[in-house]
Amino acid sequence: MQYICGKAFGRRTIVPKVSPNKTWEGFLGGWILTGGLIWFLAPVFTGLDRIEALVLALVLPVAGFAGDVTMSAVKRDLGVKDTSRLIPGHGGVLDRIDSLTFTAPLYFHLMAYYALDRY
Repeated sequence: MQYICGKAFGRRTIVPKVSPNKTWEGFLGGWILTGGLIWFLAPVFTGLDRIEALVLALVLPVAGFAGDVTMSAVKRDLGVKDTSRLIPGHGGVLDRIDSLTFTAPLYFHLMAYYALDRY
């Protein structure tokens, strides 16, 4: 969602030295759209109530952005543009899963906190 919003509406860069294509418009639009999807679908797929789903909706998109920017910074420090050529124009497999570096552990711990006693 951040990619789509950034391409459609992006004007102002958010971290130009690390990732010059990431914009405030992409970040905020992606946060709102992804958060909305999480808030709407989390009760269906996880059994969380709406307040718990709201916590996920507010936190996970920001964590995804942080993971993406962190991996971009690591790649920039190493002087690597693309991690593979498996998907032309997409920077490699790492670029497809970089947001999971922060979101997966956060999701795991939030689910353990909110839902472990229910199952």
